[in-house]
Amino acid sequence: MIDHAEALQRLDAHYQAMPPVAAMRLRVVDYDGTHLRLAAPLAAHVNDKGCAFGGSLGSLLTLAAWGVLHLRLEDAGVDADIFVADSTLRFLAPLYDDLQATAQLAAASDWDGFLAALRNRGRGRIELLAQVPLAGGGIATEFRARYVAIARR
Repeated sequence: MIDHAEALQRLDAHYQAMPPVAAMRLRVVDYDGTHLRLAAPLAAHVNDKGCAFGGSLGSLLTLAAWGVLHLRLEDAGVDADIFVADSTLRFLAPLYDDLQATAQLAAASDWDGFLAALRNRGRGRIELLAQVPLAGGGIATEFRARYVAIARR
């Protein structure tokens, strides 16, 4: 099992090395082994209506899902490149607060099957779920995506 504090520092450094992500003022909040939480200030992502910009929400959710998969693979001792294959983004309510995203494997995902495919065939696909909650309860934005991991040799 990896040291989560060190893994989060490496993940944050990876994010900050990408200029568009660094401009988001993204912050890695926490990781419990299954859920990754990221945050960003509304002030850096506000649109003309005073709420969070949809493109920023989509980017934050994409990064959160990528990040939780990256951390889980690192924990499993698998070195792989990770790509988003396809996704669905639903905007359910405007967000007037700082952005927070939580990502995890989708309920129907088969982690063991995914790892077996990745180890045996060098690639695997898995579905992830990420959400931005509203401060008063409910969900502002929901992201479902299939990610592909390709083992590095």
